[in-house]
This record gives sequence, C-alpha cells and structure tokens, in this order.
Amino acid sequence: MTACPVPLHQRSHGAAHVSLLPGPAGARLNRLHQAGSAKAFVHSGASGPEVVFLNTSGGLAGGDSLAYRLDLAAGCRATATTQTAERAYRSTGGAAHVTVRHEVGAGAHLDWLPQETILFDSSHLIRETVIELAEDASCLMLEAVVLGRATMGETLAEVSLRDTRRIIRLGRPVMIEPLHLGTEALTAGPAVLGSAGAFATLALVARGAEDAVDRARAELTEDGVMGGASGFDGKLMIRLMAGDGWPLKRQIMRLVSALRPGPLPRVWQI
Repeated sequence: MTACPVPLHQRSHGAAHVSLLPGPAGARLNRLHQAGSAKAFVHSGASGPEVVFLNTSGGLAGGDSLAYRLDLAAGCRATATTQTAERAYRSTGGAAHVTVRHEVGAGAHLDWLPQETILFDSSHLIRETVIELAEDASCLMLEAVVLGRATMGETLAEVSLRDTRRIIRLGRPVMIEPLHLGTEALTAGPAVLGSAGAFATLALVARGAEDAVDRARAELTEDGVMGGASGFDGKLMIRLMAGDGWPLKRQIMRLVSALRPGPLPRVWQI
C-alpha cells in the first residue's frame, strides 16, 4: 500500500522597514521597504507621525515569519503600532517567528505601542523585540498577550510562547525580559498566571521616568485588572494581569494616555 504524502502547507513570510528623518511635524519619511505579507504606512498624528505595521496574511502559523523595523534619526519623535491584534494560530509544523527591531537616534523618542497578541490553542510563537537607544534617546514600550478569545468561549489546553524583549542604550542592556509561557503555566496557579487570561508590560525608559510612578499607580483603577508599577534608574515598569483582554485594553489605554502627550494611536480599536 502506498502511503499518502504529507501535504505541504504554504507559509507566509514578510518584512517591513521604515526610516524617518527630522521634519516639521516631528519626523518625515526617509525610506520604506516592504516585502511579502508585511506592510507599513505612515500618517500624521496629533503628537507626531504614526507608523502602522500590518500583516496581510491575517495571522501566524507554524513556519511563518514576520519582521518589523523602524529607524528614527536623531531628534525625531514618532509612534509605531500595529493595525490590529496579531493572532498566533494552531501550529502543525514548528514555530512562527516574529522579529521586531527599532533604532532610536540621539535625543529621539519612540512610542512602540503594538496592539495585543492573541494566542490560540496549540499555537507556537517565538518573538524577539529589540529597541536600541542612542544617547539621550527614550522610548515607551508595550507588549500585551491575550490567551484565546474569552467572548467566544475559547480556552487554551496547549500553548508555547517564547517572547524576549530587550532595550539597549549605547550597546549596554537597560532592560532584558525573557518570557517562556508553556502549557504547564496555564494551570500553575497563583504563582504564575492564576486565573488571568491576559497580561501586559509597559516600560518607559527616559531620563526621570521613575518620577512617573505615582502618576501610573493613580491610573491602576480598572475593575478586573491587577497591576503594579515601580520606578528606578530612568525606568518605569508596569505589569498588568486581567481575566480577559477587554478590561486589560481599557487599563492600557488609561496608562498610555497618562504617560505620553496627545491621543491614543488612531488605529487602536476602542
């Protein structure tokens, strides 16, 4: 008997790279490169240009790859985000890989505020985010993860997420945060996630960022969300956990509004 051949699934690959130079509105487009499923566009926002990255494949499955990059020249100020939530679907053939790398020039500031990542059952995602800061550069970085869609009654029985975030200044690490979320973490009790179905980290790295601790703590008022803020050595770190993604999103919006000038990114779903 002849064995049936294993079907080969088409994989999605994409890369988008944007660079900005100083301009009258805070920055102007210098270079845009996009390939495969990754796209990017730049539009004017109330607090400077907004760079929006998007994945036209609609989500990530095993074997897919995605890369986003933004370079800010000295003195620029910009916001970068994603058009919608990123979805990591069930994997039948290894991990999906996402690489995010941003370079922030001297005296420049970047708000990296991607929308949440939704993990589906049996998803396998490896992601690395690196923000390189030059002298006197600063950034606000967000990462939010939602474990399935609670409104659809989804629960996760199996998952694998390796998510590494690094902020580097002049070649020296300012923040390194490796996360490995495996299936055992889903039932590990209060020492890990407890009953939380969504979590997030906000990090502000800037001169005097620790002075914003009281301001951040005053905003931790969303029902159903547990959170804490600490500040030290030019950093403000905020951790959040919630039962599902919607109260987490409301809490994030309140914090982001308190920590940056101007309105929220225009593409955020509110």
